[in-house]
Amino acid sequence: MPYLGSEDMVRELRRALSNPNVQSDHLRYRNTILKVVRAMSQGVDVSGLFSEMVKACATVDVVQKKLVYVFLCSYASLNPELSLLVINTLRKDCQDPNPMVRSLALRNMTNLRLPSLVEYVEQPLTAGLRDRAACVRRVAVLGWAKLHKLQASSDIDAAVVNELYSLLRDPDPVVMVNCLRALEEILKEEGGVAINKPIAHHLLNRLKECDVWGQCEVLKILERYRPQSEDELFDILSLLDPSLLSPHPPVMAATLSLFLSLCSGLPAASLSALERVRGPLLAACGSASREMRFTALCHIQLLLRSLPGLMGAHYKRFFCGYAEPAYIKQRKMQLLVELVNDENVALVLDELKGYCTDVNTDTAQAAISAIGRIGRSYSDRCLEILTGLLGLKQEHITSAVVQTVRDLVWVCPQCSEAVCLALEGCEETVQDSQGRQALLWLLGVYGERVSSAPYVLEVFIDGLRSEVSPGVKMELLTATMRLFLCRPAETQDMLGRLLHYCIEEETDMCVRDQALFYYRLLHCGIEETRKVLQGRRSDPSLGVLIGRPAEPVNQWARSFNTLEPLKQSAAETESTSGGSPEPVTSVPRPNTDLSLSSLSPSPVDKPPNGVALCFLLLGALEKAEEEDYVCMEEHVHCPAPPRCSPQSLQAALQLVNVQTLAFTPPQTLPWRVYLYTHTRNTHRSTLILGELLYTGEERVKKQPRDDTALKGFLSILATVLHTLSSERA
Repeated sequence: MPYLGSEDMVRELRRALSNPNVQSDHLRYRNTILKVVRAMSQGVDVSGLFSEMVKACATVDVVQKKLVYVFLCSYASLNPELSLLVINTLRKDCQDPNPMVRSLALRNMTNLRLPSLVEYVEQPLTAGLRDRAACVRRVAVLGWAKLHKLQASSDIDAAVVNELYSLLRDPDPVVMVNCLRALEEILKEEGGVAINKPIAHHLLNRLKECDVWGQCEVLKILERYRPQSEDELFDILSLLDPSLLSPHPPVMAATLSLFLSLCSGLPAASLSALERVRGPLLAACGSASREMRFTALCHIQLLLRSLPGLMGAHYKRFFCGYAEPAYIKQRKMQLLVELVNDENVALVLDELKGYCTDVNTDTAQAAISAIGRIGRSYSDRCLEILTGLLGLKQEHITSAVVQTVRDLVWVCPQCSEAVCLALEGCEETVQDSQGRQALLWLLGVYGERVSSAPYVLEVFIDGLRSEVSPGVKMELLTATMRLFLCRPAETQDMLGRLLHYCIEEETDMCVRDQALFYYRLLHCGIEETRKVLQGRRSDPSLGVLIGRPAEPVNQWARSFNTLEPLKQSAAETESTSGGSPEPVTSVPRPNTDLSLSSLSPSPVDKPPNGVALCFLLLGALEKAEEEDYVCMEEHVHCPAPPRCSPQSLQAALQLVNVQTLAFTPPQTLPWRVYLYTHTRNTHRSTLILGELLYTGEERVKKQPRDDTALKGFLSILATVLHTLSSERA
């Protein structure tokens, strides 16, 4: 047919459908109907042919019926009155000897989605539930769910619900799964399908008969069932055990989710299940589907929160391939950071170093950031790589390196000397606002060690009129003020010009307000200014305990096999670096053994003879009141500190949910360890910050209204220290 306008096309198609010669030739008639459906798929409005297409459905040709039903279901809502004409044909087809015709008629009868036709659909659907053909029963079961969706306000007959429950024992597994899905929709307001012991065991015994989609549906619904005894629980776990090793990742994930739900009170069984799915998860990471690979990587990252060493021996499986998309490469790099240890750190760093020159700038910057995170544990090796990358003189690489070393010296101040030597000449390459803010922060904090710092800041100040980023301007103000305090002769003139411009000419109110604040601060005197801008810095001898504590499986089990791990991963990959560094999560190190054998005394570590505990107790309420901040002091005697390593002390405290922030070397005086924990109840959340000292007395700052939380914490901590002290014997 030659190309015509839409109106001419519809007119020509109507003429062909009404032509007796075309109707008598089945092949020509089917081809004409096919042209109508093709025109509909191309966006042509062919709703005017509805009456002609209704007549065309009265045929024994199954292919023609399918084409006509596609048209009728698409335009039924526009022609509700004419749709009544097709009901008789559909009801007649429901009695056809051919089960394919019967199922086709039932499916399209419910797909018309017209409330006025509900009374004509109920009887064929009820008969379809008892049909001898499984394909008809499948359609009829889902038809009742569609009918309920069409009239959600009306209640479906209880006899139909009972019939659907009885079909859960249908010999066809697809009918069984469809019944579960239909009952979920129909009984949504009542909490979904009711799962009792006979139904649960019946579904578990027939799990292998279902396809992948059906197994996932059954496993998801079984999560709401709770075994009545421990013997029943282990019987169910035995039935689920083969599915943990399923070659289909969706089935494996659904099985593990059910396993974790059932074993919420058995942490050892949960950890054992996580170890068993190591193989299937690694296989999913090599899937041909990119989406499957990314999902598997995100869920592995979730599992490492409870088992940090789960994938330690297989770290090479997370090396990036050249043709992999950037989002998969970045996820693998995050996993490599979590799997690094003393044995593989050299290989991992060499691999990440190769990614730093990737053609994709996001991948290159992610690799540099990963090296920086590893640098919190292995600072010397990582600093050597990062300073070497500065020699490439590439804008995006230099910017990422400057931001990374800024965050690194925040956590590891002992690296500052090497960082200051590497900063020379970086200002010529860094062009983006984030990189310039990081460079300015470093020049402000460590400007007394960088000989060219005043000249670099002067270049920034001279180009201030062309600067568009308010963040760079605010960081420049802070850096110049800090440098003025340590090198006043070289900085005084440029600081005056900077403050004058920001106060008199700057249009951004945030920049202007900060400049006014610094101007008024200078009027208060140099010493007051120094107290504000040059507070106490981190003690270089204070080592950070690297590694987050292993989380209980229950904290993340509900989010497994959902979209939440993917959303969390997307939030983590977004760049949030600003002009000043912020505390970030430390790099996990090899898992610490929490058994009592790890608390054995260490001959190298010799802490002082006495220990003091200093705590700050903070309460968080919806509306803070003044008396929430009233502090008191108490003195409590504690046993001598245990002769064990700081890592062993950290492991022991984690057993009672007390986390360790930082520590000094055991030979250093004063010897101290910083701790924190929190308690929650209905009305408040209390944060306890503590410091272990060598003195032997305890100073406690607390709120008088939360004595219970503090006394409980002191009792637990005293028990831990007594236990560790007794291990010396």
